[in-house]
Amino acid sequence: MGEITVSAKTLDDAITEALIQLGVTSDMLEYDVIEKGSSGFLGIGSKQAVIRAWKKQIVEETDELEELKEEIQEVISEVKGEEITEKQEMKSEPREKKPRREKKERREKREKESAQVKESNETKEVKEPKPVQESRKLAKVQDETIAACEKFLTDVLHAMNMEVKITSGVDEEGALEIVMDGKNMGILIGKRGQTLDSLQYLTNRVANKTQDGYVRVKLDTEDYRRRRKETLENLAKNIAYKVKRTKKAVALEPMNPYERRIIHSALQSDRYVTTHSEGEEPYRRVVVTLIRNK
Repeated sequence: MGEITVSAKTLDDAITEALIQLGVTSDMLEYDVIEKGSSGFLGIGSKQAVIRAWKKQIVEETDELEELKEEIQEVISEVKGEEITEKQEMKSEPREKKPRREKKERREKREKESAQVKESNETKEVKEPKPVQESRKLAKVQDETIAACEKFLTDVLHAMNMEVKITSGVDEEGALEIVMDGKNMGILIGKRGQTLDSLQYLTNRVANKTQDGYVRVKLDTEDYRRRRKETLENLAKNIAYKVKRTKKAVALEPMNPYERRIIHSALQSDRYVTTHSEGEEPYRRVVVTLIRNK
């Protein structure tokens, strides 16, 4: 679906309708206001709000970014104990001379491993109005574990030719929180945080190989986790309002387990709607449904 024109009673309603029709979150929506709308006097002369909306275009990845992702993929192979393939030999050849089939196979392998990372990182989702709890008791984070995680990330970032400042600490939940600061951090975040999630998964593997007991690592940069959480919470509230107004269920775009839990948690206290997940990874999505009175 390309550009659409949406009208509604208020500007907020028009934006919400555009989000649903395009199937995107608010950070992926662009729009122009054609008519702001007005309530008129005592309902007389009221005008609906009208917007022209479209999905934000994502610039295709450059060859340089592809090379950086290949560096991360090599580290993934090493940590998982897989045998490194002949990528070093292939890198010595000009990229434009590589067969298309070879590029396609490498891309499919990356997508498959990314899906496996998401599946391994998933914990039980919130499906009922219950608080989200840590399923495993966290062990005390040792200094050796912090040093091992920082060294691992430093080696990965060095392979990507990135100068990044790493700051580590233990949060109030007892998890190891690592924040990275530097230039061009969007490369480490990736589309919808996929690259950041993969790095976080690998860092968790390093942490739990270093000491006894379960250690949870939170990886963040440019306050991405908080900003994404706020975006999803706002989307959840807008969708819930739409479901209550139209009395029709709404299926959101496919999300990873972490983001689905945010949607579930944001609406678990709403007594008029309920949420559940449908589909298989990586296309599993949250569905918001009206609770009908018996």
